[in-house]
Amino acid sequence: MSDLIYEVKDVHFSWPGKFPALCGVDMTIRPGEKIAVIGANGTGKSTLLHLLDGLIFPHQGSVTAFGERLLEHSLFDEQAAHRFRRRVGLVFQNADIQLFCPSVREDIAFGPLQFGVAEEEVNRRIREVAQVLDIHHLLDRVPHQLSIGEKKRVAIASVLAIDPDVYLFDEPTAGLDPLTVRHIIDFMVNANRRGKTIITATHDLHIIGEIADTVYVFGQNKKIVRGGSAESVLNDRALLESNNLIHIHRHHHDGKEHVHQHLPLEQHD
Repeated sequence: MSDLIYEVKDVHFSWPGKFPALCGVDMTIRPGEKIAVIGANGTGKSTLLHLLDGLIFPHQGSVTAFGERLLEHSLFDEQAAHRFRRRVGLVFQNADIQLFCPSVREDIAFGPLQFGVAEEEVNRRIREVAQVLDIHHLLDRVPHQLSIGEKKRVAIASVLAIDPDVYLFDEPTAGLDPLTVRHIIDFMVNANRRGKTIITATHDLHIIGEIADTVYVFGQNKKIVRGGSAESVLNDRALLESNNLIHIHRHHHDGKEHVHQHLPLEQHD
């Protein structure tokens, strides 16, 4: 039996009527790894996560998950689909995609109930995830009346309640306040300590050091241009600059504007 969670081989994908989104991607992911996929907007990061979640399928190449080829027709089988969906959970960049029930409580309960989890156990999971993500006070609220950060935490809770082996995060900290970012990063780190595999697509380089051990850089050619340890990637100035990942910082001294490039690990005011 393979010890790989995912094996991605020469994957190509194009959205209908659009330019190619992935052009020959190879990647292997093992249980318990923390992986980050970084790159400028439009380089294929979200597309990769959708492939790993079985929402779309490659036009060329293959994606193998848990030792089985991930194919569209195989997920038509209810048992196969449930088996896969129990093990993989995707937190979308836009939390509104995941929140569709009349209350937060019902949104969190939806997944486990679909998988046949007993009501008593579902209620226990709701209490547990509410404590982990500090959303007790939101359980009876209408999801679409929440703030962006509250919605994001509820979306994570709805996946956490399923207790998957793999968490896929698409831009988990985009547009959030610092406290909510801290909550989400802490959750990701703690989930990994519990043995969960964490795969994150982001262009927020400031969080990479905490959420990933291995980083893959996607280039404008829709391919992986570099893979390596988080430290080696974040400290490669030429790599980050050439892939539009360097942060430009502007400030004024003595009436003159100064422009500096900052690596993610550098601190500045």
